[in-house]
Amino acid sequence: MAYYRNQFQNERSPALNERLKFYCEECRKKISVDFEAAKGRDIKYGLRNSDGTGVLVGVTQISDVHGYNLVDGVKTPDEGRLFYRGIDVSKIIESCSEENRFGFEEVAFLLLFGYLPSARQLESFSGVMEEVRELPFGFVEDQIIKAPSPDIMNKLASCVLALYSYDDHAEDKTMENIFRQCIELTARVSPIMVNAYQVKKRYYDHASLFFHPPETGLSTAENILSIMRMDRKFTREEALLLDTMMILHAEHGGGNNSTFACRLVTSSGTDTYSAIAAAIGALKGPRHGGANRKVMEMLDYIREGVRDHSDDEEIKAFLKKILEKRAGDGSGLIYGIGHAVYTKSDPRAQIIKAHAIPLAKEKRDKDDLGLLCAVERLAPEVLVSKGSKRAESMCANFDLFSGIVYRMLNIPEELYTPLFAVSRMAGWCAHLIEEVMNYRRIMRPAFVSQGGPNDYIPLEKRKDIRRT
Repeated sequence: MAYYRNQFQNERSPALNERLKFYCEECRKKISVDFEAAKGRDIKYGLRNSDGTGVLVGVTQISDVHGYNLVDGVKTPDEGRLFYRGIDVSKIIESCSEENRFGFEEVAFLLLFGYLPSARQLESFSGVMEEVRELPFGFVEDQIIKAPSPDIMNKLASCVLALYSYDDHAEDKTMENIFRQCIELTARVSPIMVNAYQVKKRYYDHASLFFHPPETGLSTAENILSIMRMDRKFTREEALLLDTMMILHAEHGGGNNSTFACRLVTSSGTDTYSAIAAAIGALKGPRHGGANRKVMEMLDYIREGVRDHSDDEEIKAFLKKILEKRAGDGSGLIYGIGHAVYTKSDPRAQIIKAHAIPLAKEKRDKDDLGLLCAVERLAPEVLVSKGSKRAESMCANFDLFSGIVYRMLNIPEELYTPLFAVSRMAGWCAHLIEEVMNYRRIMRPAFVSQGGPNDYIPLEKRKDIRRT
C-alpha cells in the first residue's frame, strides 16, 4: 500500500513541473553568488585553507588522521596513518587477526571511554551492547513498517530521531545519561538498518521480507550477518572481515563532514538524537559516505566501456572520458581517488585491499578488483595529464575498495553506506561526548554578505515576471 501511495505522491502535473522549472531559472539569475567580488577577502571556502588543509576549529583526543607533514609551513606528502586514542588502527586489526577475535566492540569502548578495556570490562561492555540491541516494543511496527523509505540512510536518520520519543530521559544532559544514550545508539542502529532494508524490499522492490531478532552471544558483525540473511548462516571468516571493515569505518577525526556536523549541532546544546541524525544526513552524500556506492556504479561504466580490461591505455582513455563528463555519471569525478588529508596512501584502503585480494580469488571477482586496482594506479596519472595540481599526491581512498568487499560478502548495495553509518556511530558518539564535556561555545562561522541594500517595493508596484 505504501509503495503505491508514495508513487502517487511523487507524481506532479506537467503544469506544476513547468512552473517549478521557470521559478528555478529566475532564482538562478537572482541568487547566484559573485565569487569575483569577494576576492581579496580571507574566505575559507569549504572550511579549507589555500593549501587544501582543514581550518583548525578545535582540539580532540579521540583520533588523528595523518597524511602529510608540515615543514616550514610547506605541506609535504607522507604515508597515511590512522590513530584511535593514539593507537595505530593497524595494530588493533593486527592483534585481533592474530588472536582470531572480533574487535569492533573493543574499538567502540576505546572511542567512547578513552582507554582500552580489560578482558573483564570488554566482556561486560559486550554484554551491555547485547542487552540494549533489542529495539523498544512496537518500534519496528510503528517507525519502520508503517513508514517505509526507498533510502536506508534516511530511514536511519528518522529512526534515530524517533528513538527520542521512546526515551523517558531524552533531554537529560548529565554525562551518565548521554553515555547510556550513546551505547544504546551504537548497539541499535544495526537492527534498525536491516529491518529498514527488509521493509524497503517489500514496498519498493516487491520482494519478500523477513525479520530475525538479534541472537545472544554474537558480536555486532556476526549479528548483522545473522539477521540479514534468510537462513542466518555465515562463516567466521565473513564475520571477521565485516568486523575489520567496521573497525576501519568507526572513526576518522573531527574534521570529516559528518563528524563535524555532529559536533556543530551538539554545540547548540540540543539532544543526542538530533545531533546524531544530522551526522547520518551528512554521511549519506556522495561526496562523503555515499561514495562507496558511486565507486561500484563507476565500475559498471568502466566494465562496459573498456573492452580489454588488461589494457592500461584503454582504461586511461576511459578515465579521461569520465573527467570530461563524456562517460560515467556525468559528474566529471573519478570516485575513490583523492582525500582531504591522505596523500601518499590511505591506510584503510591498503588494509582492506590486502583482505580483498584472496577473497576475490575465492569469489571469482578478480577481474573487477583488477579494474579497481588499475583505477588506483592510473587515475593520478590521468589527473596530472588533465592539469590537476594535487594529482601527484592523490591516492586511493577507502571507498575505492569497500564497496567490492561488501559485494563479495553478499551485502546488498543499498546497505553499503548504512553499514558505514552503523560503524561510525561509536566515533560520532565519542565526539558528541567530547564536545559536551569540554566545549561551552556554539559554533558560529561567518559569511560575506552580498546583494544589498535594496529598497522594499510595495506589492502593487512589483513587476510580474513572466516567461517570454
